[in-house]
Amino acid sequence: MKLKNYIRNVPDFPKPGIQFKDISPLLENPEAFKKCIDEITRIYTKVSLDKIATFDARGFLFGSVVAYKLGLPLVMIRKKGKLPGKVIQESYQGEYAPATIEVGEDSIRKGDKVLLIDDVAAVGACMKAGCKLIERLGGKVSGCFAVIEFSSMNPQKLLGKHQLRSLIKY
Repeated sequence: MKLKNYIRNVPDFPKPGIQFKDISPLLENPEAFKKCIDEITRIYTKVSLDKIATFDARGFLFGSVVAYKLGLPLVMIRKKGKLPGKVIQESYQGEYAPATIEVGEDSIRKGDKVLLIDDVAAVGACMKAGCKLIERLGGKVSGCFAVIEFSSMNPQKLLGKHQLRSLIKY
């Protein structure tokens, strides 16, 4: 089963000239979604991890199931103003506009080994901001994962020492 077959192209979304990659068909097909989750889990089963951190909102769909399957705590990284309690923030220049993400101050402890999971890595700015949040809290980024990677935009360059892995590349 080729997971790429379950990604729909949506031209001119969210603005003219963008070829949006829609994960809805993958999520709507139980076999494709299962294969996706099984592949992510297979990659990280033998990696020493303490937590899975995942991004608002589509990253939650993948990260939460992987955390469940690996028996690990889930850390939510959300858009500014969506988390209760004390948070730390990181701003970045996204593909379409500037953005700010937050994580709870008490969600990562010093030395925690954390895997970041998102649905898409384009230029890598959001993932890089997530790495900064984890490191500011004393955690160690053990890996970055995106279901879809736009390798033509070279997100790995921005991520530097943090290895990016993916299942589908454009």
